[in-house]
Amino acid sequence: MEARLPPRVPSPLANSDRLARRCASGCLSPLGERAACPYGAAMAESWKITVHAPRPIIEAALIAHEDALDWDPEVVLSGSEIAEHRPEDWRLETWLTHQPTRADRAMITALFSGKAPKLEVEQLPELDWLTLSQSGLEPIRAGRFHVHTPEHSPLNAPGIRDFCIPASQAFGTGQHATTEGCLTMLDAMKRQGVVVRNCADIGTGTGLLAFAALDLWPRALATASDIDRVCVGVVEDNAALNGVAMGARQGELTMLVADGMDHPLLAARGPYDLLIANILAGPLISLAPDFARALVPGGQLLLAGLLETQEAQVRAACRRAGLRLAARLVNGDWSILWLRKRGNVQVRASRPGQLPDWAKRW
Repeated sequence: MEARLPPRVPSPLANSDRLARRCASGCLSPLGERAACPYGAAMAESWKITVHAPRPIIEAALIAHEDALDWDPEVVLSGSEIAEHRPEDWRLETWLTHQPTRADRAMITALFSGKAPKLEVEQLPELDWLTLSQSGLEPIRAGRFHVHTPEHSPLNAPGIRDFCIPASQAFGTGQHATTEGCLTMLDAMKRQGVVVRNCADIGTGTGLLAFAALDLWPRALATASDIDRVCVGVVEDNAALNGVAMGARQGELTMLVADGMDHPLLAARGPYDLLIANILAGPLISLAPDFARALVPGGQLLLAGLLETQEAQVRAACRRAGLRLAARLVNGDWSILWLRKRGNVQVRASRPGQLPDWAKRW
């Protein structure tokens, strides 16, 4: 099954999975993630550096940013289309809480190969960026789910599950194309008769996808994990806000801190009927064999966080791990993959030589 959702013009307030997923300051970064960013304090001094270039150049810079492990977390960046009718003309925007220094400019220039780009520097007006970002997030519908911020009202309609997710939180407010696509795919799984008794959401962020899975399969054992400890409180707060029970029994959600599948409780609670991972393409490739080993034969794997241009490499890693494609959909630039574990197959990891250069660094 293949589907393509209508493209959405990326917004500088919620548009890409390209930042490192870290929940640090409790504010919404331009990429929909909780991060130490210029929006952490209302009325703070803010500066922006903009680079205009064709789409492939900006995408390459975003991938280079993923590899920049020493990137200053106070410096937030985002890539987006300039306009819907100009899909190949992109901009890279970088936000800072101070006037850009020579080192800041060099850090941004280093993301580009070849000729150094022109940097457009401007000081932003003193605005309450947190309030502004929340007011710009409209509710979304994805399958049976309606996701909104506290500034908007629930639908309270038959057959619709409302989730209220404050925008000033970890990645996964529902506004990003990957989260929206995962909600749509989970709904499709339920409609096609998938039965889930044990599920886990790896890299849960706000907990939204784990909440959705529990809504669809309310008697399942459910586990959510994230690499960042701050997300534990985020998930607990959101669970209370949305009537999701926390705990270790059926119909309850267990939250833990883990790097990928590396946690004794994740191992003890497996194997799983359903694994969800909305993270990044590189980690999805390296984790494919771990996901396969943690699934029951015939188990379901929902992957997101990969660009459509990265899909072939992710799918190849999954095939080597014994996972076959059941369905896919594309939402804007992003692919969402539904895979199933084949029964009694050997799980093989991808060798370094089989991976693209951007994936070898994870």
